[in-house]
Amino acid sequence: MVVLVNQLVTGIWTMMYNPSAEGAFASVEYIMRDVKGGWLIRYMHSTGASAFFVVVYLHMFRALLYGSYQKPRELIWLIGMGIYLALMAEGFFGYLLPWGNMSFWGAQVILNLPAALPVIGDGLAEWVRGDYIISGITLNRFFALHVCYPACTCGLSIHAYCSATPCGFEQP
Repeated sequence: MVVLVNQLVTGIWTMMYNPSAEGAFASVEYIMRDVKGGWLIRYMHSTGASAFFVVVYLHMFRALLYGSYQKPRELIWLIGMGIYLALMAEGFFGYLLPWGNMSFWGAQVILNLPAALPVIGDGLAEWVRGDYIISGITLNRFFALHVCYPACTCGLSIHAYCSATPCGFEQP
């Protein structure tokens, strides 16, 4: 919960970011150099993402160790896997946002994976990118998704918690 709150608070603070192809890198540089304490907030957000994954992996290991994926809790395990996939997608979206060389080429590699699918691959890759190539449209789309996904992640987490405990709801 501490890592989640850190990500939400620092993420809200770093939303002064400009998600355009022309201004994204300069925006990150502005946050890092000119905003008082901006470097600390950005590093807390980026390092907090890694800490979030460490906590998630520890939680998954504990669930495997205790057999929490078995009946009657398999739905909770599946919801947890949905949360994990949402976190991986959110981390990828955030990795693209600085719009530097590493993020651009990382996105190039990952976004060409759907193109490897037969028949629908090229159309699917173009749909995900929003253009024929990775461009400002892709950056805007991923910024919007990076901002919206925390609500999905929190919603799935609350659903899993309420499935595992009474939470005031009647359990069959």
